[in-house]
Amino acid sequence: MLNTKLQSLTDITLVDQLGFIKAEIAHLQDQEKALKEQIIAQGLGTHSGQMYDVTVSESSRDTLDMEAVRAKLSPQFIRSHTNTTTFTTVRVTARKGK
Repeated sequence: MLNTKLQSLTDITLVDQLGFIKAEIAHLQDQEKALKEQIIAQGLGTHSGQMYDVTVSESSRDTLDMEAVRAKLSPQFIRSHTNTTTFTTVRVTARKGK
């Protein structure tokens, strides 16, 4: 019985730890989003700090509407249901020698 109680306490502790970490991650993701938005506002290119470089670039992505494609599988139909979107990429790399 004691082992069961200890196991339950350990499980609760693990659950609470996971919950705490997920809350921290959510907070950190909010901070990351705000920082990315500020860096993106500075424009495309490489931006340098003392320890890191950040490269902001813009790319395009084609997506396929598979529900529509499944309804009618002709090449013309596939082309007419392909969407192109533009998106921004932020890549962070550690600066060498710092």
